[in-house]
Amino acid sequence: MRETQLQITLPGVPKAKQGREVPQQWAWTEASVWTERMVATLERGIKGGKWYSLIDKVWKLENLQSAARQVENKGGAAGIDGRSCEEYLKEPDRLRRLQDKLQKGQYQPAPVKRVWIPKLGSKELRPLGVPTVEDRVVQSAIRNVIEPIFERIFAEHSYGFRPNRGAKDALRRVDQLLKAGKVWVVDADLKGYFDTIPQEPLMGLVEEQIADSQVLELIRKMLKQGVMETAKDWQPTERGTPQGAVISPLLANLYLNRLDHRMAQQGREMVRYADDFVILCESQAQAQEVLEQLRQWTAAAGLTLHPTKTRIVDASQKGGFDFLGYHFERGHRWPRQKSMDKFRETIRQKTRRKDPRPMKQIIGDLNRILKGWFNYFQHSVRNVFQTQDKWVRNRLRTLLRRRHKGQGRARGRDFQRWPNAYFAELGLFSLAIARAQASHVRHRTH
Repeated sequence: MRETQLQITLPGVPKAKQGREVPQQWAWTEASVWTERMVATLERGIKGGKWYSLIDKVWKLENLQSAARQVENKGGAAGIDGRSCEEYLKEPDRLRRLQDKLQKGQYQPAPVKRVWIPKLGSKELRPLGVPTVEDRVVQSAIRNVIEPIFERIFAEHSYGFRPNRGAKDALRRVDQLLKAGKVWVVDADLKGYFDTIPQEPLMGLVEEQIADSQVLELIRKMLKQGVMETAKDWQPTERGTPQGAVISPLLANLYLNRLDHRMAQQGREMVRYADDFVILCESQAQAQEVLEQLRQWTAAAGLTLHPTKTRIVDASQKGGFDFLGYHFERGHRWPRQKSMDKFRETIRQKTRRKDPRPMKQIIGDLNRILKGWFNYFQHSVRNVFQTQDKWVRNRLRTLLRRRHKGQGRARGRDFQRWPNAYFAELGLFSLAIARAQASHVRHRTH
């Protein structure tokens, strides 16, 4: 994420009101849209159960300004028009022209540019969609308007792509349930979820909360905008939500919301992050019952459970299960193998043997990666950090060996020539020391 923010000022347009007095749970909402009065309506429930007259809030200039800043802060590649964020947004008049198109109903989203990236540890490729900057601005503006409406009805155990929630909250809940004895786990995998969501049933769920026909039409256009891999290769999108689209995670959460509430009503302990979820049970029989219910629900919803990746696991035994980058097994957790592979590949890219930079500069670069990795995986078993520390230091020793005309990997006298203390003096972040310090603080506070 870029640290600088784009400052867009439009002549004659007042800034959004600051200092709203709204309940803390709604403090994240867009101030130019969600006034104190609207939030109060959201809290008590709107008359008739549906929201009308929202389109004027979508194309409100303050909202478009905020949406543009969100897009700029997020960054990302150019869409099929080839225009970057800077190129599109450097002229404030662009937002006025966009507002005009939205007001007149002339806005038409461009097809999403499809790019293929390799899957980690595999020769397979996975598709990503890149909308144009203008489309990302419009989608952000729509999300600013409709997200609170759906957030009000989302289930407690849904954690992905929601305000003030995240993967760590989901992991904490899984850990609590395992410690409570719910070790029989339905480890579910929805096959190609984002690409297979049936669009009409999805729009039906949107229409249960929103009655503004112009907003609904904008969302339909986004679902139908299609993808392009070459200048002439346009493909329609009859199913799914465009991957890479700003609004897709919100719509994907909405489609699984009924499953969330169904599991909760039945007393099932489901923990979901977007399309990745587990259901923790007290017995194998209960887990089998849940899995059968899940099969029936997904079939009726037009979704498919992956036949080999969906399984029942006894987490108290060898084998365990993976969830959100972690592996859970026999009361412990550590980074799953793909997380370890990704970490090491990132370090490799930063410690190439021919890297000419000063060692202190290389270590400064590594520290940003190491600290971020530790921040997420700090609750892993202790030996993970010692192993990774050793591997990182050996990468650096190999680089130094090359600089001194040596061949191959670090070995023998290299460990005396550049001991652990050498890297510590240069400021290399130690995962093991950070883990020990964090553990000490936790024990002291408890």
